[in-house]
Amino acid sequence: MGDRVVEDELIGREGELARLGDLQAGDGPRVALLHGVAGIGKTALLRRFVRDSSGEAACWWLDCRAIEPTPEGCIEALGRAAEAEADRLPDLLEVLAGRAPLGVIVLDSVEAWRLLDTWLCHHLATRLPGNLRLVLAGRHRPSVHWVAGELPSPPLDLPLAPLTMEDAGRLLTRLGLAPARGTEIAARLHGHPLAIRLAAMTLRERPDHRLSAASLQRVMDELTERYLADAGDGRSRRLLEGAAVVRRVTVPLLRALFPDQDPEMAYDALRRQDFTETLPDGLGLHEAVKAPLAQTLHARDPERFLDYRRRAWQALKRRTTTSASVELWRYTADMLYLIENPVVREAFFPTGTQELVMQSARPAHGDAMARIVATHEGPEGQRALRRWWRVHPETFVVARDAAGKVQGFCCRIDPARASLDCLEEDPITASWQAHLVASPLPEGQRALFIRRWLSREDGDAPGEAQAGAWLDLKRTYMEMRPSLGRVYLTVTDLAPYAAVASTLGFRHLSTHDVRLDGRAHATAVLDFGAGSVDGWLARLAAAELGLGTGEPLDRQARELALADGQRLPLTPLEFGLFGYLVDREGEAVSRERLLREVWHSDYTGWSNKVDAVVAGLRRKLGPQAGCIETVTGVGYRYRAPPPDPVADFSSGR
Repeated sequence: MGDRVVEDELIGREGELARLGDLQAGDGPRVALLHGVAGIGKTALLRRFVRDSSGEAACWWLDCRAIEPTPEGCIEALGRAAEAEADRLPDLLEVLAGRAPLGVIVLDSVEAWRLLDTWLCHHLATRLPGNLRLVLAGRHRPSVHWVAGELPSPPLDLPLAPLTMEDAGRLLTRLGLAPARGTEIAARLHGHPLAIRLAAMTLRERPDHRLSAASLQRVMDELTERYLADAGDGRSRRLLEGAAVVRRVTVPLLRALFPDQDPEMAYDALRRQDFTETLPDGLGLHEAVKAPLAQTLHARDPERFLDYRRRAWQALKRRTTTSASVELWRYTADMLYLIENPVVREAFFPTGTQELVMQSARPAHGDAMARIVATHEGPEGQRALRRWWRVHPETFVVARDAAGKVQGFCCRIDPARASLDCLEEDPITASWQAHLVASPLPEGQRALFIRRWLSREDGDAPGEAQAGAWLDLKRTYMEMRPSLGRVYLTVTDLAPYAAVASTLGFRHLSTHDVRLDGRAHATAVLDFGAGSVDGWLARLAAAELGLGTGEPLDRQARELALADGQRLPLTPLEFGLFGYLVDREGEAVSRERLLREVWHSDYTGWSNKVDAVVAGLRRKLGPQAGCIETVTGVGYRYRAPPPDPVADFSSGR
């Protein structure tokens, strides 16, 4: 429906449109923050604003849902939108500023960029040339970043409220209902534009339908269900249900979800649905109806709901191992969408508004951090952290409240870029360095040391400062991928974090715990394994879906990584054949196809070359050899081994 909204029908938004017009004034605000619930009309309002401004301003529109939430991802996407070649943000902004007397950068669905909120405020927004404007549109109210930021002028805060009853009635009349009927039901639709449009569609088809007086969510559920009942055959309903389970719909994904249907025809059928939006990377159902549709399917037919998610995972897993880096984030975001576990989803996409500002520490923050350290650390801990601050201040980020007061900090270190003296003199990082030597990462992979987080009130216990630090660390994860291979962290009390840490895959390395100032500092480590952050997320999703998670192929090291910790080298043919099967998990692959694709041979007769390599692989796989299945009369198929039981985080295993 998002593509079918007639922008001339922006009834009741005249005031908001006029306020956006203030951006065009030379002395007006440079940043606008447009926010409201899904379906309230943010995108339609922005499209109208851009259309009305097109004669006076250049505009570059980014849909954040399809772009990696890193500074590099933003700069690259903005450069593509503007057809500008610039790798650095200042250079790119200079190019944009020279394109027109006034330029507007629109970031739509910016809630998908929560990991990037700090950078948007403290880097992009503060570096805007005088003739550039920035508009952010999302579901959440602005975080404290934008209140306590350092913008040249206060941002324009523009919440989108529900339509008044009078405006709701006018819109219903414009959509084809009699004025009396529109006035009658307007109060039941909570002034929500999408609910109003859905109700108009329903009542035009079924004039006798009685709309219940209920909460907005209940009304949306009712209208969605009514729409599905009128959607026609069961095939159309299944397509909509499948689309509700995934982040976006593409032709390859439809082929996996509905193997009995023509995927091109299914895609075209979905594109014509009233609920469908055209995304930069496929199709999507409008979020306001997508959630109730998925919830209804989950409640009514949980097996089909799970089957859709499993099929989607298997299709996406292939893409994450074969996609170019520019496309990788899209498949990573698709994979994250399949994960229902709130621990994982909140780790990357928190649903609440951030109450603390996370930003790079500056010299002025030193005294406040020193007081926090003195409160929670003894002499040894203070000495180590003071040295890191003196030699490597860039490793510190601070958490500030709306008043600008430092409430906590985090020190995270890239050991490959840190002073060897600092690493060796700090007992904790020295212990981690020793573990890296004993258990080295494959060539090309890097480690991240999360040396300490402390808050003024809570120390290293859970709290707002710790939550802010963890969110900022997920941004660091994304920036370091695909080379990030391992993360180390330390806390003095494991118990509050045990459940979350185990879910995310952290292990307690009790042999590398360190005593400082008479207190044990426990070490936890997370090995991302094959595929770095993206492979880790794929395995988390697989575990939740009950699929095999123990893929034994380490592509970067070209080794087998067995469940018992062994690593065995592979010959070029073993690596090529095994990788080919793994990328096509569950698919029967013929010997002829393997000869053609791995050996690059045109031979079409029977050959024992493939069987010999498979036999060698099975010997090396040992107890996991069953993951390579023989398909009688055809060839071979890969099935991921079942997940291993998760070790107790607090046990040190």
